Amino acid sequence: MTPPAQIFLPTHGGQLRQIAARYGLEPKQLIDFSANINPAGPPASVFITLQQALADPAVLVAYPDLELTELKKALAEASEILPENTAVANGFVPLLEAALRSLKIARCLLPVPSFSEYRQTLTNAGVEVARYYLAQEEGFSYQPETLLRAALEDDCDALLLANPQNPSGALCEAGIMRDLIEMAAKHRIKVLLDEAFIDYVPTQSLTRSAIESENLVVFRSVTKFFAIPGLRVAYAVSSASSIRNLNNRLAPWPISSLASEAVSAALEDSAYAEETRRENHLRRTWLEREMARLKIFTYSSSTNFLLLRFAAHVDVHLLWEKMTAEEQIVLRSCANFEGLAPVHLRTAVRSEAENERLVHGLERVLARMNR
Repeated sequence: MTPPAQIFLPTHGGQLRQIAARYGLEPKQLIDFSANINPAGPPASVFITLQQALADPAVLVAYPDLELTELKKALAEASEILPENTAVANGFVPLLEAALRSLKIARCLLPVPSFSEYRQTLTNAGVEVARYYLAQEEGFSYQPETLLRAALEDDCDALLLANPQNPSGALCEAGIMRDLIEMAAKHRIKVLLDEAFIDYVPTQSLTRSAIESENLVVFRSVTKFFAIPGLRVAYAVSSASSIRNLNNRLAPWPISSLASEAVSAALEDSAYAEETRRENHLRRTWLEREMARLKIFTYSSSTNFLLLRFAAHVDVHLLWEKMTAEEQIVLRSCANFEGLAPVHLRTAVRSEAENERLVHGLERVLARMNR
């Protein structure tokens, strides 16, 4: 197969239909390492719940619960908080937009590299963005005093952070993060904290701390960890007054009845969650060793993905295309991660067999490129 002359780099993970069409393939021929979704698939309880819901015509005929009472109760129980401390929406972006408006954020410090939707959402909300470049030699980790100093020097009234960090997977321990939030509070700086991947290290979450901190809003996702991103459910946690103000800026009926019931069922499956964390740790550790064998640098990660750094002579855009066209393996292009040097790709951690295929595919493609 002859790939197109112009290299096509998707701006987001999980775009298999678009990629397959570009390379004359069927989506099912591709293995997706670009989206960080649990390879185990949804818990069995989710399928059972959805089947039961669909058997009852009233579930589709009736409007969803406007207050999302049962879903908020399930989220609160899982996070050991109260329902009045939660706001729910169909994804992270609507929640961040509502928080920016309710908190009247004017200028936000954004450490980069970062998820591209952070900057886009800030810009769309009319918030000025001050970039702060994280140090590659420190694994893109957060240094609280340095971050706070940068926020003060740039006259920012908010910090937008991710823990674990995206795209590196670096974890900032809860104690260090609490110190940062306390220091920020003294200067009336709000902290907007995306914990989309904290389910892999739940003891490091600041979700419970957020209910007592007027300057902290924590954002959580349940769909990546439980492999149900098609249902689009995320939630925010903060003080009761902050959540009331945030909820007032969300559109009504943000979550369908089916999504609400499915997520509630997933949250109750503690065995699934424990097995996911155990399997992910083993598979990620194996991948790290194999990448080191191939002379590919991996950053320390606490998530289900690894940020890969290649030698300077490797054309990572060409590598991405060859992996797609020749090996039918889709990695995450990092071209749109602001502040990230053009020697990086990101890979999800998938099943053992798929991880082995990734390693062998990289080995073959790099060998062909080095001839």
